[in-house]
Amino acid sequence: MNLEILTAARRNPNVAGKCAMGVMVKTPRSGFSKTRLCPPLSSEEAASISRCFLQDTSVAIQAFSQEDPFVVGVAIYTPVGSEATLGTLLPPGFKMIAQREGDFGTRLLGAAEDLFSVGFSAVCLIDSDSPTLPFHCLRDLSTFLKEPKDRMVIGPCWDGGYYVLGLRHAHSRLFEEITWNTDRVYVETVERAKEINLPAIALPAWYDVDDQMSLRRLLSELFPERANEAVPRGSPAPYTKEFLRQILVGEGTSRIWPQTSTSARTV
Repeated sequence: MNLEILTAARRNPNVAGKCAMGVMVKTPRSGFSKTRLCPPLSSEEAASISRCFLQDTSVAIQAFSQEDPFVVGVAIYTPVGSEATLGTLLPPGFKMIAQREGDFGTRLLGAAEDLFSVGFSAVCLIDSDSPTLPFHCLRDLSTFLKEPKDRMVIGPCWDGGYYVLGLRHAHSRLFEEITWNTDRVYVETVERAKEINLPAIALPAWYDVDDQMSLRRLLSELFPERANEAVPRGSPAPYTKEFLRQILVGEGTSRIWPQTSTSARTV
């Protein structure tokens, strides 16, 4: 699928005054995607579930953009050269823009700066590992960012990170001196906002799927009939659910969901 590729600093009149809901994407590849899920998943399965996460997230954003014309879905991708592969995973209407090189903070700041330079009036940086992110979180993001106020809208993850950061302006301090990939990311980002007197709005907490514990949480959400406990449910994530359903049907629960009873049930 040929999707529009945006170029930093090249103004695009079609996005002026709109909000970029940008998904941070590393194009899925076996051996390089979701490696903390191996085991219980194989390298190829980890790449496959990463593709499903991206499809579910991007489809939800695209559906929301049909409801709210303020919103435009954008894949902020790496590596350059993977555009054709990525294009097969994204819905029609999505746009793409390449990530800058550098550490994670540099990439996030660069993404925000580049999207503003194209002409967006608001930017959201969304992780691609929260396939069941509730739809109301997208609505809340849009509602808060439509107001022409300089503020930060942040969605905390249960592991101490964040699943989204929404801005009306790129503030470099929000990405400086952050201990990335730790349980301090959310707290430190809020501290940086206080340092620069930037008002912050926190959305409801949710989770990203990046280890065995969060995978079990995802399985409990998508297959409540097999779960030992009830958990809050978000968006349906049909691509991810079908991928996991095939494993459960073919192999049962023991490999990828060992804490669950293996008594025969219908998926």
